[in-house]
Amino acid sequence: MSQSHLYATVLAEERRGGIRHAALTATVLAVCVAALWITDFFDSRRFIEGIPALAQLASEMVPPDFGRWQHWLKPLLDTLAMSIAGTVLAVVISLPLAVLAAPNTSPNGLLCQVTRTLLAFLRSVPEIILGVIFVAAVGFGALPGVLALALHSVGMVGKFYAEAIEHVDPKPLEAARAAGATPLQVITHSVIPQVFPQLADITLYRWEYHFRASAVLGIVGAGGIGFELMAALRLIAYDQVSAILLSILACVVVVDALGARLRKALK
Repeated sequence: MSQSHLYATVLAEERRGGIRHAALTATVLAVCVAALWITDFFDSRRFIEGIPALAQLASEMVPPDFGRWQHWLKPLLDTLAMSIAGTVLAVVISLPLAVLAAPNTSPNGLLCQVTRTLLAFLRSVPEIILGVIFVAAVGFGALPGVLALALHSVGMVGKFYAEAIEHVDPKPLEAARAAGATPLQVITHSVIPQVFPQLADITLYRWEYHFRASAVLGIVGAGGIGFELMAALRLIAYDQVSAILLSILACVVVVDALGARLRKALK
């Protein structure tokens, strides 16, 4: 093949690649625009009619009323405890499931696929739905919130753990197996040391998310500051609503900063 013919072939392939990329980009943009249109995002009338209502709501939320701040300390502490407990349970359950869901550590392909399907099912059910179910099962309080957070997060955390395990360097695993190590010893000595930084990052990010989710779960009776938020909304006390939201925001900032420090310490 001559050099000129090779050059023409390369250019033609490059053009075809550019066309495919442009077609894919256009398709994604078309889907995004269609989704915005279906959800009435382009209906300017609804925005115009909603502005006065938003302005009225904002005027009722300012200034925030922190008069009941002492009553919010215990619910905020409950929310923090829910986020920690939910994260702990999620990690304890997710790690063995992740080992079974990763092709390079699962005993067989069928068990791997079944475990992946289970994880997909768990993360497909929103925490709020699980919260309603567990409130009906075990009653009001922080316990149903913890169970809802943990069960939903098992699906997400287990997926991320499995992906991290799937991409480990296979040589240490092969060496451990060749040396006669048991499957558990392979996991503890060859897999976990390689993925520990990723697992720590995933766990801390999930804890930060759990704090925010815990506040929402309180709305359905799963304890925490969300219960106080729902009570203020029912009383149409929007000045207290804004004060509670600001309190949640302050706690979220503290939790995020603490998570960032822990991530640095674990690296």
